[in-house]
Amino acid sequence: MRSTRPAALLTLAAALLSTAGPIRAQVQPPTNTRPMAVPITQSIPDAEDKPFPGTIQLAIDASDTTTGAFRVTETIPVPAGQSRLTLLYPKWLPGNHGPEGPIAELVDVRFYAGGKPLTWSRDPVDVYAFHVDLPAGTSEITARLIHTSPLRTSEGRVTMTREMLNLQWEKMSLYPAGYYVRQIKVQPTVTFPAGWQVFTALDGKAATGSVVTWAVTDYETLVDSPIFAGAYADRHDLGKGVFLDIVADKPELLKIAPENLATYRNLVDEALLAYGAKHFDHYDLLLALTDRMGGIGLEHHRSSENQYEPRTLVDWAAGDWDRNVIAHEFSHSWDGKYRRPARLWTPDYRVPMQDNLLWVYEGQNQFWGLVLAARSGVQSKEQVLGQFANYAGVFTQYPGREWRSVEDTTHDPIIANRKPKPFSSLARNEEYYTEGALIWLEAEAIIREGTGGRKGMDDFAKAFFGMKDGDWGVLTYELPEVVQTLNAVYPYDWAGFIKTRIQTAGQPSPLGGIERGGYRLVWKEEPNPYDKARMAAAKYISLYHSIGLAIDSDGKVTASLWNGPGFAAGIVTGMQILSVNGKTYDQDTIRAAITAAKGNTAPIELIVKRDDVVRTVQLSYHDGLRWPWLERAVPGTAPTGLDKLLAPRAPAAKKLAAK
Repeated sequence: MRSTRPAALLTLAAALLSTAGPIRAQVQPPTNTRPMAVPITQSIPDAEDKPFPGTIQLAIDASDTTTGAFRVTETIPVPAGQSRLTLLYPKWLPGNHGPEGPIAELVDVRFYAGGKPLTWSRDPVDVYAFHVDLPAGTSEITARLIHTSPLRTSEGRVTMTREMLNLQWEKMSLYPAGYYVRQIKVQPTVTFPAGWQVFTALDGKAATGSVVTWAVTDYETLVDSPIFAGAYADRHDLGKGVFLDIVADKPELLKIAPENLATYRNLVDEALLAYGAKHFDHYDLLLALTDRMGGIGLEHHRSSENQYEPRTLVDWAAGDWDRNVIAHEFSHSWDGKYRRPARLWTPDYRVPMQDNLLWVYEGQNQFWGLVLAARSGVQSKEQVLGQFANYAGVFTQYPGREWRSVEDTTHDPIIANRKPKPFSSLARNEEYYTEGALIWLEAEAIIREGTGGRKGMDDFAKAFFGMKDGDWGVLTYELPEVVQTLNAVYPYDWAGFIKTRIQTAGQPSPLGGIERGGYRLVWKEEPNPYDKARMAAAKYISLYHSIGLAIDSDGKVTASLWNGPGFAAGIVTGMQILSVNGKTYDQDTIRAAITAAKGNTAPIELIVKRDDVVRTVQLSYHDGLRWPWLERAVPGTAPTGLDKLLAPRAPAAKKLAAK
């Protein structure tokens, strides 16, 4: 059949079919819309060092032990002529070293003037700020709010139980923007459960039944003066204006033997001797004996918040490991509260803190907390040596030290917000505490060695922290003053020492203070007193220095050393060890397996579970159980430099140690 298509069309079709590519329609290029940033407008005034007009009335109902809710009524004067008042919730909290104000726990926030509700809005940039619109002529407003304190540890630290509470003012109050907090006057009142005893460093206490009021103070002092209160409580006068205020889960936990209470009196004497001055008019060691309220160790200028395990005072020997926190926090009255890094002191709780010098603030204080605990008898010398051994042992195999300096860990409270990490040995934590303590121990040994034993860190403490006896304010410092004071005690390249030990990563293990002090780090198959007691109390086993794992009582892995033997076998945090060499897991079984594998080539066989997968792993490790200890480098009885550092100074402490 003959085609009826015109010849021209056939020619065109053939030409199109012979082209190399497909036919494409003419398409306009797409339009990519690109926004421009909206400028951030500063709507919150910076703090000025001027008085806030009037006095804030802060009333808190803390009597609801069922819900744990703190109900707050705050009456705030309004400066004349203002149409809007900006109120701030504390964000950067002293002693926390980071922006940890728990604003999510502040709920049901309402504002009133003349009994009528006011409109308010949260600042979209700084969500810790509340802007309250004011009708003309408003002279004061009332804020009503609730602080919903955590009921479970998964929600945060528990601060109220049926038997006790820990009231921290900054968590349940607002303050006006635009003023140094020391210039804002507040009169606090709290309603407690009936019959509870109340402890705080605040002055001018007056009670009517369960309602307690204190004298007008400034907001800075208020925030620095928390409350412990409880149904079962006791108070001990330690002398020199210092008191030990205890609340407990049960009344029998309050019973402390007279000779053990004497160690706390020794602690006061030893601290005053070490620092050579007093920077408080009175001081309250607030102590909770509890496993129901959350643990705490937090410094304040005229008080400190401390928690022990419930039986730490009545089972004195067994609780030895747990008692360092009071010595540490008491020492902070000099180091951290009176003498404070200039960039860690801020005019309000909105200005960010700069943590670079926490290796002085906390590192030196970690050092002094251990030294004063040993000198006073609050902890035994063997326990303190065990803590130093624990610190030193960790840093002999710690991959994070290769890339991250001690100084960089001072930023960790901000970077990590103190949350757990998958591999903390590589990430590092806040080691300005522990490695800082070892570095200050080395500084002590250098001074002692260089002066023939005539001087040590006590001389630095007096020169740096003990100046201006009776000054209850805050005296700030920068790094050059630290170096200058060290050189005045003993001329040395302290700037180079700090640059190397503190500011440079990849340094050798920080053992200089131990070795110069006449001791050495050794490894034994049994844990030192500190590690043994700590593991028993927390019901876990640390095999960090052997197979590189920490394991809880159920066999769950809570930590895995980066590049350690467990890590190499594929064992990571969250796994559960079901069996060891064919036997059901428990601590004795895994210890026995590690011991049996020493010196041979047979692997340790583990059955592990991760999620819904169970598998067998072969763990290659053959060096036996290892825990760190400190022992004298040269046998004998003559005191070494480290022995002399930990020896009591105060007459009463010497007498107690001689028994």
